[in-house]
Amino acid sequence: MANIQLVETSLRDGNQCLWAALGVDTARTLTIAPMMERVGFKAIDFTTSTHMGVAVRYKQEDPWERIRLMAAACPTTPLQFLSTGFRFIAWETASPDFMALAFRTLMKNGIGRFALADPNNDADANVEVARMIKADGSAYVVGALVFTLSPIHDDAHYAECARKMAACPDIDALYIKDAGGLLSPKRARTLIPAILAEIGDKPLELHAHCTIGLAEQSYYEAADMGVETLQGASGALGDGTSNPPLERVIANLRALGHTVDIDDEALAHVSRYFTEMAQAEGLPSGQPMAYDAAYLQHQLPGGMVGTMRRHLADHRVPHLEGAVVEELGRVREELGWPIVMTPFAQMVMTQAVMNVTGTERYSVVPDEVIRYALGKFGRPNQPIAPDVLDRIMAMPRTKELAAEPGQADLPTLRKRIGANLSDEEFLLRATMPAGQVDAMQAAGPAPRHYDPALRPAMDLIRKLIARNDMTRIAVQKPGFKLELESYG
Repeated sequence: MANIQLVETSLRDGNQCLWAALGVDTARTLTIAPMMERVGFKAIDFTTSTHMGVAVRYKQEDPWERIRLMAAACPTTPLQFLSTGFRFIAWETASPDFMALAFRTLMKNGIGRFALADPNNDADANVEVARMIKADGSAYVVGALVFTLSPIHDDAHYAECARKMAACPDIDALYIKDAGGLLSPKRARTLIPAILAEIGDKPLELHAHCTIGLAEQSYYEAADMGVETLQGASGALGDGTSNPPLERVIANLRALGHTVDIDDEALAHVSRYFTEMAQAEGLPSGQPMAYDAAYLQHQLPGGMVGTMRRHLADHRVPHLEGAVVEELGRVREELGWPIVMTPFAQMVMTQAVMNVTGTERYSVVPDEVIRYALGKFGRPNQPIAPDVLDRIMAMPRTKELAAEPGQADLPTLRKRIGANLSDEEFLLRATMPAGQVDAMQAAGPAPRHYDPALRPAMDLIRKLIARNDMTRIAVQKPGFKLELESYG
């Protein structure tokens, strides 16, 4: 029996899975920060460059300020940044010097842990990024083994990736990242020992999703087999397509004989907070998910299944859903078995829909699939099918996209965007529309406190302010009475 540590995922992955990355802002983060610090988590899965872009675009909040304030509130709990290859905010592949600046600036502002999840499961690319991070700081680096199901993603594949990353002194630990919730307890019994045999004394963590109800059982198997850290969410942000709910996981781990050294009262407070927030804001709460064998075939994230159905309904062909699901498998094989995670999930689904609804397969190819074929998203897991690659390369659009200039070098970008900008502002302006950054700056510092209990009262006040047909308002309850009257 083992002592199991925890990584809390509500603010990043839970928010992304259940609340479209929009449910959390700076005030809602800082309000719960002291209690999250008290729990005793190994780390808090805090942000990604995508979430930083959301903060600017939709919340008009400075993501760097959010990181700094959270780091100050959690001095002993590392904040994790999820990095998905050589990109920062924009999907454009960034230059090494640009990424080095991004990592350096993240560490300067308070990020103490990096999770490296290359979308192609490229271990060599993760090693390169880890060396870059360690060259400029001492953050804890965790290399991801991105789990999927395909003929080429067998235990030997993951063992070899684990061997490469474990041999790198700049990678401190590894984790199985099961974004699709595909890891069954049966597969865990062969996969985890194969990985552990290659990584020596480096710790192994597991991050999985509850999408078809497999994650929790795999967590308990993993704990029995030597996985030292499990990742989960709290309250309303657990279950559903999110990660396993921590309170339930902890109770079951302890019942199975493991120890989990955390402050249970503080964790209960964190769980209540996210549940009350969901209720106050009308946000969805995660629910236990039923097993769905069809999901093992298409592997699309839950939100993308809805997108596919909406697209087919808009084109008045909803009856083609079964054909699209079958086509997903063919497209994925032809494109070299990309892992069904962002951005490849969107590419595979769009191509499958176009192949089924078009006059001929690959008669229309989206720009992102062309860029993928051109190698702009890294090395595919295996070569693209020759006939498909030849067809894509012969398209006039391919020649146009191949001629696109890559990101300019760092000195050129500095000169173009503003030589005297801070690193933080420069990184935002280099990757986002200027108007969005301007709006964020004009909005000023973000609020720092949030109370879900006040939401009904604040909504009532806003509705009353908007009315012009009342001259008197009375609010009363036992022991309290307030009357407001207009004399204008």
